[in-house]
Amino acid sequence: MTGKFTVAIIGGGPAGMTAASRIKRLKLDTRVIVFEKSRFVSYAACGIPYYIGGYVDDLNKLIHYTASFFREKRGIEVYTETEVIEIDDGVLKAKDKNGESMSVKWDFLVLATGAKPRIPPIDGVDLDGVLTLRVLEDAEKARKYVSKAEKIAVIGGGYIGLEVAENLVRLGKKVTLFEMLPHVMPTLDHDVAEYVESELKNNGIDVKTGEKVVEFVGSEKVEKIVTEKGEYNVDLVFLAVGVKPDTALADMLGLEKGVAGAVKIDKRLKTSKERVYAAGDVAETINIVTGKPDWIPLATTANKMGYVAGSNIAGKPMEFPGVVGTAITKVFELGIARTGLTEEQAKENGFEPISAFVTTKTRPGYYPGGKTIRVKVIADRNSGKLLGAQVLGIENVLARINAFASLLFKQGTVYDLFFDDLAYAPPFSTVWDPLVIAARILMRKL
Repeated sequence: MTGKFTVAIIGGGPAGMTAASRIKRLKLDTRVIVFEKSRFVSYAACGIPYYIGGYVDDLNKLIHYTASFFREKRGIEVYTETEVIEIDDGVLKAKDKNGESMSVKWDFLVLATGAKPRIPPIDGVDLDGVLTLRVLEDAEKARKYVSKAEKIAVIGGGYIGLEVAENLVRLGKKVTLFEMLPHVMPTLDHDVAEYVESELKNNGIDVKTGEKVVEFVGSEKVEKIVTEKGEYNVDLVFLAVGVKPDTALADMLGLEKGVAGAVKIDKRLKTSKERVYAAGDVAETINIVTGKPDWIPLATTANKMGYVAGSNIAGKPMEFPGVVGTAITKVFELGIARTGLTEEQAKENGFEPISAFVTTKTRPGYYPGGKTIRVKVIADRNSGKLLGAQVLGIENVLARINAFASLLFKQGTVYDLFFDDLAYAPPFSTVWDPLVIAARILMRKL
């Protein structure tokens, strides 16, 4: 579109604010309006567990840029604590916290509404003291509740659940972690996840795997958890059983949806409706390993999707190639990283997976300070194509998973991994890198 036009963006998270900034950078005369339900935009939601644990002493430190910064420095109209309540072709209606309404005519629309916590259909889930974590207001509330609690349950053994559990233990709380699946960290294979579970237990967390919560009990606030195997007294509960795309406005527009109920998009982030784009956790993407649509909600992905959507709206064509699902976290001293497919996921997607699990040191035996590192690499027996990797260790986890993810993104093979020209010096690594050792083992299986 030539000339001046208006872009409405719903959601002030990473996708929304990146799209807004990109549009203004490329087309300064464009009117860009952002609507955000919460009080904050452009914040680090991934830092919430560390705010609860006291690593971050001030909530404002989690805010990258304030709404006033975007208004004054970038010329973007930002409305916080304002919810879009009606939307149609070319027009929307929003209402602020005081009940004041406004209507906006738009030429382009970006849905960046993100995801929202899954709330399991459990009796008592609406009791006071059963908390979820998604926005900064949740963090403020949680910190107050935690200060008055001693026995705390965390429901869900994924990234958020583990990070919250660790931070609660560091505050001296008695923590019980419930995971209904056979092992924590479902994005890892069982033989890798068992080391994570050991790290949790060794640091005082009571881990209950294969145990489903069926009821929360209490008169005014939660006092007890009932599972299929027993009952547990608690002062506070954190629900961390995953998230789902927030598609209420997408449904209002009648947008086509795809994997996991996320908004279906093309490579330019266009939806099924003309002039409407979707970016971030609300939208699906392409899994480069499988070549299929997938839903992988990550902040890094959301930022890039916002960049692509903004570029296309502003007239600079760009395609989003997809992702491989690279993620990392830390539990106490143990770094945990993964990318691509697990063995089970590889089977589900029609591959014939082979794997190599390497346990070694981060430095040569003669050089002091080496730490144990574990690397699992998965490949396809028929093609030699790399499918995924998982890395555990106290140090050098990030470098290893990123090196592998780069090869995976380029659809590399076992041979590419073996011959990858990785750096070596005794203070940093062994002459045979764990990734290269894994590749050498896999070559024997091809």
